[in-house]
Amino acid sequence: MDEKQILQLIEMAIKARENAYAPYSNFKVGAAVLGDNGNIYTGVNVENSSYGLTNCGERTAIFSGITDGMRNIVAIAIVGDTEDPISPCGACRQVIYEFSLDSTLVILSNLKREYKVWKIGDLLPYGFKL
Repeated sequence: MDEKQILQLIEMAIKARENAYAPYSNFKVGAAVLGDNGNIYTGVNVENSSYGLTNCGERTAIFSGITDGMRNIVAIAIVGDTEDPISPCGACRQVIYEFSLDSTLVILSNLKREYKVWKIGDLLPYGFKL
């Protein structure tokens, strides 16, 4: 994946982030997933007053892709308003891993478009798969 493609995913995640529903934390997250079918899916965090029912932006984007027939993630970009590039929570790392290939890239970014690129196996060594 070249820098142009990385920046395209970051831009899509930034745009999606505007639609986040975060009235409790005021911390909006956007994500963009490039699926193995060539489609790009976006997602945002959706909070709930019963905090355990909140869904992260990464999982929202992935679940949208799965609904459309995607089965493997080529790359995912995650964006938040953070000083350093944002990193996915443990639950999201496991969900990314579930639908990952050995080569799946996780692009961590912030609103300044600073980014770091990791392979999912480096972010979640010994992830669980059946």
